[in-house]
Amino acid sequence: MGQLSIDLPRFDAMGRADFMVSPANETALALVDRYPHWPDNRLALVGSEGAGKSHLAAIWATEAGARRIDPAALQPDDAVELASHPLVLEDVDRAMGTPEADTALFHLWNACAQRHQSLLLTARTLPTEWPAVLPDLRSRVASLTPAILQEPDDALLSAVLVKQLADRQMNLKPTLLRYMLPRMERSFAAIARTVEALDTLSLRETGKVDMDLIKRVLGPDPA
Repeated sequence: MGQLSIDLPRFDAMGRADFMVSPANETALALVDRYPHWPDNRLALVGSEGAGKSHLAAIWATEAGARRIDPAALQPDDAVELASHPLVLEDVDRAMGTPEADTALFHLWNACAQRHQSLLLTARTLPTEWPAVLPDLRSRVASLTPAILQEPDDALLSAVLVKQLADRQMNLKPTLLRYMLPRMERSFAAIARTVEALDTLSLRETGKVDMDLIKRVLGPDPA
C-alpha cells in the first residue's frame, strides 16, 4: 500500500540571493538592474517557460515597490488607479490579441506614461511578435527594449534543478544529480515537469527520492 499523499506547502525561494546568475541570464539581469533608467520607463523580460522571468520580475517588484498585475484581468477603467505604482504584467503575450484586451493594455500603457511610472512586461516571445490587434498598441510594444533570458547552459541547468528540488524539500545526493542531468531534456520546463513528477510519486510511495524512483520518472536510457 502506498503512503498517504499530503499536499505540503511549497517554498519557492524568489529573492535576489536565490537567483542563479550565469551567462544565459546575466545580460537580462543587468538590464533589469538599470532601473529606474529604463528607456521610457519600460522593459520587456523575454524567455522560455521556466527561464526565470517570474523570479526576476519578483526581485524587481520587491525592490521597486511594484504591483504585480494579471494582464488578462485588466479593464480600461483600471488604468488610472493602477498607474499610481510601478507595475509588473506577466505573460502579456498570452493576454493580448482581442480588441478588449488590447484596449485595456493601451489605456494602462498611456496612464503609466503620463505618470512616468515604470512598467515591466514578461513574455515568451519578443515584443515585435506579440499578437496585438490594435495598431496603436502594436507600435508601442514594438518599441520596447527586450531583456532576453537565453536558453540555459549546463551550470544554470544544474543550479535550477537543485533549487527546484530544494523548494520541495528534496535534497539529492550528488551522484543522483549527476545521473539525472544528462538524461533530461535541456530546458527549464523539463526540469519543472521532472521535479513535479518526482515530488508527486515520492509522496505517494516511499517518501524519498532514490535511484529507482528517478529511473521510473526519467524512463529507460536510449538504446
